[in-house]
Amino acid sequence: MVYQKPLPKPNADDRFFWEGCKEHKLLFQKCLDCGLVRWPPSIICPNCHSNATEVIEVAGRGKIYTYAVYHQAYHPGFEKDLPYVTAVIELDGGPHFLSNLIDCEPDEVKCDMPVEIVWEDITKEFSLPKFKLVR
Repeated sequence: MVYQKPLPKPNADDRFFWEGCKEHKLLFQKCLDCGLVRWPPSIICPNCHSNATEVIEVAGRGKIYTYAVYHQAYHPGFEKDLPYVTAVIELDGGPHFLSNLIDCEPDEVKCDMPVEIVWEDITKEFSLPKFKLVR
């Protein structure tokens, strides 16, 4: 089956992230001067303006910081998913990260609920990090 939704378009700044996703690893930049773990990637730290970084793996657990329920598809590939939830996840040891929340009813979602990562292998080149509620 052909994937019907938009695919990521990796660039020089975030290629490490998408390569990590292929291996089911959640990778982010960490500032070597102030310790900020950040997303999206950038050439300088938005906190201290250092350009000294390393790439670290973050465990795929956290809690819902905020969320939105979509009742309209803004791309035809999402029509069969309606309604669906996107959430900003406050990752343990990591940044805030926007992703889909799956395997739940929209009316059961609340802020501060614990979540964990679920990988969706969408093509041979891409795996997407999604999240589900910890029950």
